[in-house]
Amino acid sequence: MLNVETLTVADAEQLIKQYRTGSSFFFSSPRKTLLTQGEYARLSYPTGSESKSLPQRVAELLETAKRAGRTQSIVVGAIPFHADKPAHLFIPGAVEMYDALKFASDRAPERPQISNYQVQPVPEPEQFKHGVNRLLELFREGVLQKAVLSRTLHISLPQALQIPQLLAHLAFYHSHGYTFAVPLVPEQSSSSNSGTVSNESARTLVGASPELLVTKKGLQIKANPLAGSAARSNDPVEDERRAAALLASTKDRYEHAIVIEAVAKALGPYCSKLEVPSEPSLVQTKAMWHLSTELNGVLKDESITSLDLALAMHPTPAICGTPTDLARDVIQEIEPFDRGFYTGAVGWTDENGDGEWAVTIRCADTEGLSMKVYAGAGIVAASSAESELAETSAKFRTMLAAMGLNE
Repeated sequence: MLNVETLTVADAEQLIKQYRTGSSFFFSSPRKTLLTQGEYARLSYPTGSESKSLPQRVAELLETAKRAGRTQSIVVGAIPFHADKPAHLFIPGAVEMYDALKFASDRAPERPQISNYQVQPVPEPEQFKHGVNRLLELFREGVLQKAVLSRTLHISLPQALQIPQLLAHLAFYHSHGYTFAVPLVPEQSSSSNSGTVSNESARTLVGASPELLVTKKGLQIKANPLAGSAARSNDPVEDERRAAALLASTKDRYEHAIVIEAVAKALGPYCSKLEVPSEPSLVQTKAMWHLSTELNGVLKDESITSLDLALAMHPTPAICGTPTDLARDVIQEIEPFDRGFYTGAVGWTDENGDGEWAVTIRCADTEGLSMKVYAGAGIVAASSAESELAETSAKFRTMLAAMGLNE
């Protein structure tokens, strides 16, 4: 059952200690923190000619739980980058929900100490740069305006990752962002529906995203797309210079404007009022500066759910490109891997349609002794292959630093 704690603050250390690898879902944002245990019911993937939308199937899942006597149920989980791939969404067995997550101490939690690991980039850096140059050719031909190209690091670990320790470190350094851990079905046992697996074989999507896709409460909605990035510097003067350069960058502001236009166009039909600032601002993470625009709206109809809104925008040009369908096709052609849940969405929605979804970036897909870390860069006509490669390396640092690893 859902235990809703009103206007409460969760003690980070105590809450994360309750996390159980393989059966817990964790999601922390500046507005809400959730920790769930177990699985009551999982969203099945349609077969044959069934044409119901994902929000319709989620609504039916919640309604079935309500008829069975469960009150205040929520659906949590992850949505993949490709809409034709199965989402991993479920009603948890038990939920703790708080308004915020606070650490009692200003001292950072200890991060995992990992040595004797192996890293294999996919694609190799030169192949990634070749892909960027291929996109630049398409821009010159007038075929595309923007495409996001990503790469992964396949990391072999000497022992299974301790997810609670990683979560504590990520949540501490990313309190203004979205820290998450989603239990996934192990790739070798996708037919399993037990809801729990052993720690040794558990597959988990874990990360700390800086980007809000959408949040909804009643008629009020908010979206906060990010596009245009620069790596942070340990030197305060240089760091300030990089931030100012990003805010003034013609290339990055163009990339950002494409995203904001698309998000506003997607949300507009649902809103009686939508405020879109004319100028971007800056947001920072421990590793990156980003151009940011916060859109605030009032819905025409309260029955519109957070999942409806998330899927209306997904995938945004911030993680795919423009035009969307063509960019997605080109990405699939160039990238030598399946993105899975990377650049999808992670979050939750309740019986009222309220909820919150973050863009699944700065993340890793872990299973046993294997881990895939992801990073991408938005490519536009003014991009260069070398600078975009450097941007992905900087973005890898969020996850690598939390584990004490180097690329």
